[in-house]
Amino acid sequence: MATANRWLRPEVYPLFAAVGVAIGICGFQLVRNILSNPEVRVNKEKRAAGVLENFAEGEKYKEHSLRRFLRNRAPEIMPTINRFFSDPK
Repeated sequence: MATANRWLRPEVYPLFAAVGVAIGICGFQLVRNILSNPEVRVNKEKRAAGVLENFAEGEKYKEHSLRRFLRNRAPEIMPTINRFFSDPK
């Protein structure tokens, strides 16, 4: 019970949240690579094919929807705050 009281304090919740988000991102990337990466072959039949020259599938994997969404946007985290401090009055 002393261990639970030590780790389940309210001060530790942000640490749990940060670690949980990091594990979620790693899990998402792992599942994405296993299911849709053209260079990862889980089935024995696909592994027997050897090296494939399938550039269209690789381009489809690389140009995912998030990348297409962010392509023409400025690389800013908080654009309103950036404009407030950087634009002349």
